[in-house]
Amino acid sequence: MAKTKKKAKPVILVTNDDGISAPGIKNLVDAVKDLGKVVVVAPDKPQSGMGHAITIGHPLRLTTVQSFEGIEAYQCTGTPVDCVKLAVDKILHRKPDLCISGINHGANHSINVIYSGTMSAAVEASIESIPSIGFSLLDYSIDADFTAAKKYARILVQKMLEDPMDKHTILNVNFPAVSESLIKGIKICRQAYAKYIEDFVERNDPNNRKYFWLTGEFVNFDKGKDTDVWALENNYVSVVPVTFDLTHYELRTKLKKTWKW
Repeated sequence: MAKTKKKAKPVILVTNDDGISAPGIKNLVDAVKDLGKVVVVAPDKPQSGMGHAITIGHPLRLTTVQSFEGIEAYQCTGTPVDCVKLAVDKILHRKPDLCISGINHGANHSINVIYSGTMSAAVEASIESIPSIGFSLLDYSIDADFTAAKKYARILVQKMLEDPMDKHTILNVNFPAVSESLIKGIKICRQAYAKYIEDFVERNDPNNRKYFWLTGEFVNFDKGKDTDVWALENNYVSVVPVTFDLTHYELRTKLKKTWKW
């Protein structure tokens, strides 16, 4: 009788933007470490707000770290996007089955997705034809409770592995900062039109040189009950499918009809 070939474990690349030592990435690794071969490549320091930046003009360095018991892990001197690129080209030498980024300390709902290093790592994976998920918890504290986030991150990763989607799939997942018992479930949402109304506070340093400090107030202009902001305010885990294709297809169709050359 022929032997049944054992199915290879899926390869899961884990990264983030808060840095290799952040509690969020440790909790994410812990949540999925038995679901496949996990490899971690993350920045060596916080890279929040880096968006889709890449490093040019100076060297990138990769260093092996022993931050996760039994898990192959590296820290990188570059951005979250650099981490994904280097992981595929120089560490894995192949495309992983799934890339997961986070768990971010702080929200990445609504317009935050544009600025987020967490989500840009997931977007970069998708550009490289790797399905991806970005995870964020609405708690900026270093002592944040990741119990519920771990549970639902695992559920979503299992779903992605069991029911493979298009290779360009990107999910933006946010967890409300409440106890597990208060979470009502998971909602598939659209991205709300909500943003920070920004203000630059002007100050002087000890040498009396002027500098500016960015502050702002988060304002939701979108009251739809199908949005990520609404879901999170009502204690649901929000899941927003996003894409790196920024084409405005409705306007494209209109312009093709109305702009005559």
